Order: sequence, then C-alpha cells, then structure tokens
Amino acid sequence: MNGKIVVITGASGALGQVMLERAVASGATVAAIDHSAKTPASTPDRLQIGGVDLSDAAQADTAIAAVVKQFGKIDVLINIAGAFAFENIADGNNKSWETMHRLNLLTALNASRAAIPHLTSSKAGRIINIGAMGALQAGTGIGPYAASKAGVHRLTESLAAELKGKVTVNAVLPSTIDTPANRRDMANADFSKWVTPDELASVILFLASDAASAVTGALLPVSGRV
Repeated sequence: MNGKIVVITGASGALGQVMLERAVASGATVAAIDHSAKTPASTPDRLQIGGVDLSDAAQADTAIAAVVKQFGKIDVLINIAGAFAFENIADGNNKSWETMHRLNLLTALNASRAAIPHLTSSKAGRIINIGAMGALQAGTGIGPYAASKAGVHRLTESLAAELKGKVTVNAVLPSTIDTPANRRDMANADFSKWVTPDELASVILFLASDAASAVTGALLPVSGRV
C-alpha cells in the first residue's frame, strides 16, 4: 500500500479506527471521513475530515474534493460508514427503513460516485464496500438493515460491471463484528465466534492491494467461527 491514497468513510467507528491504523501501518496515506464533527487533528499520513453527512451527495462531493486537493489523487475507497437498527416489521415504521437506506446504501453510493473520476485515473483503483451476511438471508428484526445491505451488494455488483477494467469493486460480508457496542447489546453471545475488526481489516487490505487486481464484483463472506 506504499504511496497509495486511501479514503476511509465511517473512520471513527470500531472497524473504521482499526482500518485506519492498519492502512497507515501498511504504508498508505489515509483520508478519514466521518459524520462526527469531533475528529482528531490531521497528521502528515492522515487527513481528518469530520462533520460530513455522506447520505447527502453534495457533502460527499465536497469531502472527496478536499481529499484530492490535499493529496492530488485517490487510489482506494473503503466505504465503512453505516449503522444498524433492530426492529420487527409488524410493529415498526417506515422511518427505520428510510434511515437504514440512507446510512448504509446512500453513503456508499454517494462516496463512490464522487470518487469514481479519481479512481479511474489511478493505476490501481479500488472500491471496497461493507455488506452483511445477514443480507443474504434476513432473520427476525433485521429487515430494514438487511434490505439496505442487500442494496449495497447489488451496488457492488453493478458498479463492478460498469467499471470493469478500470476500477475493481468488491464487498466484504461480515457476520457479527466483535465491537464494544455488539458485546453490550448481545451480552450472552459467544464473542469468540465473532469476526474481529482486525480480521476484517486484513481481508479489506487484501482487496485493496495489487494482489487482488483480478478480483472484482465479489461478495466475500467473512463469517468468523460460526
């Protein structure tokens, strides 16, 4: 990853923080884009851009333009920004469906669209999205989330076909990620079976690397030890 400019959305989350540190350790220069306005100070190897709502196309355009202004190019886009909500369909409402669609699908769509002109100029353009195993077969209470992540899967496949030969586009499909929030919400679960952020980051780094130049349109399960 030496010399590559990597954009990470949702950089302040549990996976985003690990991904940022792993990317920097691999030799990349990272632009961290996040909804939170409370971002750390920028350093020579990382640009911090906070207060960005990527579900708004104009804000996504502005954030990506700031990255290009700072570094002159973008080689890799890692779309981590997203959210989870548990709600049964029968006693739920449309707001949760709209929220999941906006935070999980539109964020990836807008960031990708804004970055495409720059990624196609790179000799090794990459987009990696975060899908979900739960979107392959949704269970009780995850209908809104699963539907939005299924949209991410279809976005990945369609964009991979559209950009074939120019930019690779892939998605990782984790099961439950071992984060403090998930441990708190599922206190009785067997955490040892979950995927760690570091394990998931390793798979993402592979897809971002030159070694994965022939991989595009993949929906790669990262299901831990279930």
